[in-house]
Amino acid sequence: MSVIDLKTLYETDDLEWLESTIKLLKNRQFNALDLDNLIEELEDLGSEKRNTVVSLLNQIIRHLLLLEYWKNEAERNTNHWRSEIYSFRDQLDQRLTTNLRNYLQEHLHFIYKRALGFVKEKTGTSANFPTECPYTLDQLLDLNWFPEQLPHID
Repeated sequence: MSVIDLKTLYETDDLEWLESTIKLLKNRQFNALDLDNLIEELEDLGSEKRNTVVSLLNQIIRHLLLLEYWKNEAERNTNHWRSEIYSFRDQLDQRLTTNLRNYLQEHLHFIYKRALGFVKEKTGTSANFPTECPYTLDQLLDLNWFPEQLPHID
């Protein structure tokens, strides 16, 4: 298959394009690769991975803030929020690499601001959230960490 054929295939059937590209790579037929679209796909893959871990960390922060600061909903929602936090942490742990962890550390302030905006909208004026992230990345990623003052509702 020629590069021109691969470019056309990319526009009509991206899955078949991917399978053909993988076959060419395995056979070390580098001259036949559709490099423009391959580069675009690899860039998209990196962005998708970053977006996924950012989204999961955002969810962890949201739920921790609700759990810790939205007192009038705590009794009814504590177990749900704790289980959600655990689930998001587990999903994040399965996807986290050193580079993605570093990315989260570098962008924690921004991720917190987005999560804070959400919980402020959700709670209205019924909770007073910190303007800066009260959690370290290590705490946020730890499957079993919760702020000490939280009740364990049975």
